[in-house]
Amino acid sequence: MNKLNRLHSFAAVCCAATLGLTYASSAVAAETTWERVKDAGALRCGAAIATPYVMKDPRTNTYNGFFVEMCREFAEHLGVEATFVDTNWDNIVAGAQSGRWDLSMALNETPERARAVAFSEPVSYYQVSFLYNKDNPKLSEGVNDLADIDKADITIAVMSGTVQDKAVTERTENANIMRLPGMDETRLAVMSRRADVLADANDTNLLFHHANPDWSVVMTPNPPIAPQGVAFGMNQSTPEADIQELNEFIIEKKEAGEIEGMIEEAAQLAVQQME
Repeated sequence: MNKLNRLHSFAAVCCAATLGLTYASSAVAAETTWERVKDAGALRCGAAIATPYVMKDPRTNTYNGFFVEMCREFAEHLGVEATFVDTNWDNIVAGAQSGRWDLSMALNETPERARAVAFSEPVSYYQVSFLYNKDNPKLSEGVNDLADIDKADITIAVMSGTVQDKAVTERTENANIMRLPGMDETRLAVMSRRADVLADANDTNLLFHHANPDWSVVMTPNPPIAPQGVAFGMNQSTPEADIQELNEFIIEKKEAGEIEGMIEEAAQLAVQQME
């Protein structure tokens, strides 16, 4: 009987220990929710520079860009302040994993990153767009889709070896492709009219357009070419309910057209900072 009592006592201790561990795990999980952010009074956003997503004014050291604005507005939604933690692209994922910040801003959704962090609903999408000179007689009727520039007398400038190079090569049959080593060379090719069209990332082309509004026009294909979501990254322990709250916030901003306005404003600011 004494032996049996000892077994019962041991089982009770094990049960209590298990319950204690369960409680502790629950407490840790609770600390990873937006409730923890509210308790701290601040939403920490990891900030690696990527114009026009995340920018930093060198004169004031203040952050801006449309992901920065989204971070500020989501912090306001939670009733806290947004704070920005300086980082770089080598550490932007690791910081979310280690809990140095709550949100990593402007992460392209890649399979490798998806194994390391949780992603929100995309705030915007990377895709290939096409910029051209509206005064080019070859394109006097405008460009509405890829078929309008896939012609034997059209030359498309791209940075060699990039996503846009691969995308344009796969999708055109007749246009000439001018592969150049860098962004400056591709832009100069269009400005000098050695090339008729510049294929580049949509955000980069948007900035170039804002710097040259008198002659440039940007065509963004629909459906998108080589699309990739650009989103917030979070620690993988972030509860699904919290991710859903952030997703609903993003979707609401999209449907109201607010994100489009943020992108436009960020692009204009980026051009001003380049002047």
